[in-house]
Amino acid sequence: MQVRRVGNIILAVKDIDQSLEFYHEVIGLPIKRQRRAWVDLGTTGALLSLHPASLTAEHVGGSLDNGITIGFLVGDIKSALDEMRAKGVTVHREIVERVPGKNAIVLDPDGYLVSLFEPNPADKSEQTGGYHGFTPA
Repeated sequence: MQVRRVGNIILAVKDIDQSLEFYHEVIGLPIKRQRRAWVDLGTTGALLSLHPASLTAEHVGGSLDNGITIGFLVGDIKSALDEMRAKGVTVHREIVERVPGKNAIVLDPDGYLVSLFEPNPADKSEQTGGYHGFTPA
């Protein structure tokens, strides 16, 4: 098998309208495609895809230790976190400073962890070796 790139990250969500509002209106991801039971968000690289969760299976969010964390690079972590608070988003972890940069964690409507990361000035465009997933190690 030869994988070319990550195509999308798929989230099973309890309320697709509420999750679409969070990722599109609050986070700011553009809608690429929208169908009744599937929404693709983003423009380049991997897409974030939302689809309705099963009504019968247990729904479990994420955790830093063993769950799903979606990571976004931001230009200014403090203003990003202030904006999230102003929009009523729950802050799971306040800003912490590590060698690769600053990181905070917020929760989406399903309890999935959303990492906001501001790289150090020397590395504003990409992630480096100091990561565990999208979260600084």
